[in-house]
Amino acid sequence: MTSKTDSTSNSSPNAETAIEVSGLGFSWDPVQAPLSFPDMTLKRGDHLFLHGPSGSGKSTLLSLLAGMLRPNTGSVRVLGTDIHRLGAGARDQFRADHMGVIFQQFNLVPYLNTRANVTLPCRLSELRKQRAEPGAPEEAERLLAALSIPEDHWQRKVTRLSIGQQQRIAAARALIGAPGLILADEPTSALDTDNRDRFLELLLHLAHRHNTSVLFVSHDQSLARHFGNHLELRGDRT
Repeated sequence: MTSKTDSTSNSSPNAETAIEVSGLGFSWDPVQAPLSFPDMTLKRGDHLFLHGPSGSGKSTLLSLLAGMLRPNTGSVRVLGTDIHRLGAGARDQFRADHMGVIFQQFNLVPYLNTRANVTLPCRLSELRKQRAEPGAPEEAERLLAALSIPEDHWQRKVTRLSIGQQQRIAAARALIGAPGLILADEPTSALDTDNRDRFLELLLHLAHRHNTSVLFVSHDQSLARHFGNHLELRGDRT
């Protein structure tokens, strides 16, 4: 990972690059100066730990990278595609095909059971369905078992599970179908120390297995040791 704050990158945009950000700025309020984000490049398969104080724009940056927000200035390329040049529908499909997003609030579907929540990306994306090994139900069960969700919970509605279990189900949903990029917003906040470290090691192991890039946001800087790349946001405004 490179940024203007640590080194200069001469790489051209291509599918070997997971994220490229240039001149990015965003403001929630038109009368307020926009947040300014550092230029950065994250190579395919690399993992980045993103930290910074509250209000520095961590979750906003993830929403810009996911194409859920449009920037005021600058460009975002994800896996070689300038996502903000896509129309709304194409942007949503690109996210479904190529990104796994772990939200702070999980965004699980309350009327679906555990396994159905995990396989949901494969119903929204034919590409994710094709990449699921050996198939979506089987990969969902393998991920749930790896994340210590008991088999007798797989048919339960997610609203009947603990917050920590829901968080791990959201991670399994993000991992299924080998997306090229995972964006994780405080994904260990509901886990105790032992489960947190085990979860993170498994997440990065599975991501490495599929050459998936990970951008991981957390206030907990003790987790930084798991990552080769680090970036701090300071909430700079232009």
